Amino acid sequence: MIGSLRQRLGAWVGGFDAAQGNRRLRGFPTTRAHVNTLLAAAGPNVTARARYLVRNNGYAHGALDSWAANCIGTGIKPSSLIAQPKRKAELQRLWQDWTDEADAEGLTDFYGIQRRAARECFLAGECFIRLRPRRPEDGLVVPLQLQLLPSEMLPIELNQVLEGGRVIRQGIEFDAIGRRIAYHFHRRHPGDATEPGLSNETSRVPASEVLHVIDPVESGQLRGVSRFAPAIVKLFLLDQYDDAELDRKKVAAMYAIFVTSESDGNDPLQGEDPVTEVSPGQIVRLDPNEKVTTADPADSGSTYEPFQYRTLLQVSAALGIPYAHLSQDMVKANFSNARTALMEFRRRIEAFQHSVLVFQMCRPIWERFVDLAVLSGAVRLPGYGKKRRDYVACDWLPPRWQWVDPLKDIRAEIEEIGAGLKSRSQAISERGYDAEEVDVQIAADRARERRLGIEPGRVAAPGTGGAPGGRRDREDPEERDALGEDDEEEEERRRNGEGT
Repeated sequence: MIGSLRQRLGAWVGGFDAAQGNRRLRGFPTTRAHVNTLLAAAGPNVTARARYLVRNNGYAHGALDSWAANCIGTGIKPSSLIAQPKRKAELQRLWQDWTDEADAEGLTDFYGIQRRAARECFLAGECFIRLRPRRPEDGLVVPLQLQLLPSEMLPIELNQVLEGGRVIRQGIEFDAIGRRIAYHFHRRHPGDATEPGLSNETSRVPASEVLHVIDPVESGQLRGVSRFAPAIVKLFLLDQYDDAELDRKKVAAMYAIFVTSESDGNDPLQGEDPVTEVSPGQIVRLDPNEKVTTADPADSGSTYEPFQYRTLLQVSAALGIPYAHLSQDMVKANFSNARTALMEFRRRIEAFQHSVLVFQMCRPIWERFVDLAVLSGAVRLPGYGKKRRDYVACDWLPPRWQWVDPLKDIRAEIEEIGAGLKSRSQAISERGYDAEEVDVQIAADRARERRLGIEPGRVAAPGTGGAPGGRRDREDPEERDALGEDDEEEEERRRNGEGT
């Protein structure tokens, strides 16, 4: 009672306008319920509507594909940090062989599973990956496969109190101190009527066999929320508006000519259709007292495109997808604003890649892969029990971003490396490659060229001449004599280790 009086007094004397209940904010819906309560009530409907839009709305489908393509591309790939080159190479080759066998459904490879997981996380807010160990007789290079499960497979309405302080909350079982110890999955998808003979009962799967990939928006959140949630209403209403506009145009286009008559109603031809098909150059003779008028349907005017543009901007902001990616409209984009939007989009993608996909999915799968590879004898890592942390250490390399302005970006990167602000290894890893593998390939290329007597071509860097990377062939005296004064000074600085 006292707290309520204090609250009313605070509202009466002023303070935050956002907390007032006056006329302007009277219709503002608020709730103090936790996100888990909100998801229990609305989560399945939000996900179902998001899936509907992706199936039927071009903007939603394009946004989902754009997100998955930018997150995964050709795959977020591991680079083992094992110090011994031979053992590292052996483990990397084994991983490459296993990726083709990773999918329990046999429909894609490991990087395809990554893409599907990224799509599900954007669409439903979460997905589950079950680690399925296999028998040696199954003939896999490493006895492990992955099964992707959509969010509907875990019943959000399942809440129970169990013995020993355990509790099931939204399909997830916790122990007495709040650790996840199991997931209670449906044995079949509750919306799939094509799988006969199975009841809708659940199966308990230990948490050690399940990866829950989720990007939570609030602390304590148990289940995911679709990224489409703040955009669903706008997308649906915009779709309805477009359909209504198309129907109006179609109906208006069906009526081209109207024939009116001033007869007294005793027309002997009454009841016959006076409208005939019109062809180019046709001469139409009319009966007495008849006249022809052409249809002049109202146009949508100059408000249609601005309205669509502003609505799609709101959808773009809600989804975190640049407007040009969402609408495929490049007319309104110039280089500067397109680059700014792209940089912001890439920051969001990188945050999701490292804090969600790598941490929750890629690392646990790599560790389980190495464990089973050693246990099955597929690879030999001496002292694995004591040195496991060193053996499973790994960097994950996302796909490289395409250059926004290739010439300027490459120049800037070369200068960063020359100034000691970035290493070659870092630059190579940012392109999605392993520096050691690249160096091995470069050395092999040079050895093959020497063996075959091929002289490497000289590719001049911008503003310089000579060999790749801007370095000149200093053994060619004629070329050195041809240098101008500015080039000689630049060459002298390079010889003394100055500049970039």
